[in-house]
Amino acid sequence: MTSQQRVLDILVEAVDTLTDDFDLIEFLHRLSIRCVELLDVDAVGLMIVDQHDELQLIAASDEKTHLLELFALQHAQGPCVRCYHSGQAQLNINLTSSVATAGFGPFAARARAAGFMTTHALPMKLRHQVVGAVNLFSTRLSRLSPSDVQIGQALADLATIAILQQRTIEQSHTEKAQLQTALSSRVVIEQAKGILSERQGLGLDETFDAMRAYARPRHLRLTELAQQVIDNTFEGDIVPAVNPEQP
Repeated sequence: MTSQQRVLDILVEAVDTLTDDFDLIEFLHRLSIRCVELLDVDAVGLMIVDQHDELQLIAASDEKTHLLELFALQHAQGPCVRCYHSGQAQLNINLTSSVATAGFGPFAARARAAGFMTTHALPMKLRHQVVGAVNLFSTRLSRLSPSDVQIGQALADLATIAILQQRTIEQSHTEKAQLQTALSSRVVIEQAKGILSERQGLGLDETFDAMRAYARPRHLRLTELAQQVIDNTFEGDIVPAVNPEQP
């Protein structure tokens, strides 16, 4: 299979990110393996930032790289960490050079022990929003070609889009759930209003004002009060409110 065909396959896979049953973890793991297939590298790790603005390992092409990336996170060092904070690519880092690895010597030593000689990191960002970084490793002293850098960044961009799309879907689901909860609560309240209105001989507006007047000083949510009325477990007295407010 040609590299062009592999890139096309990845683009087709990326279309799945537009569906709400999309498996982000599976996609990012698959993407890490695609990076190894397409680029002149031997291993890949992906880190993304969580809701607390802390980097977390989300995918790796193999277990050895997984452990190496966890070491980088635990010690907050390495090209991937630096790439995330700067938003700039870190390319062609010779892991055997003390000059090139200044600032993350322990990580470099751990990477060499894992068999890697060269590393690179590409930012996962959309405009000015950085959501993580992709770490590339090679077992040889080598440099990424300009075309590999371009392809690698394109794959990092795909991962970024997938993550942001997933977060948008999750946020939408949260907002829909909150809206549905609000709507369901209103239905319960309306049912209780009807019950109390008939029982107390009050108008619906008066009943609602009376429910609010009862619930507020007792720090009782209207939905809870309404549910008690519906379940016939309410033992208090709902009386017309003095100086009722409009609902």
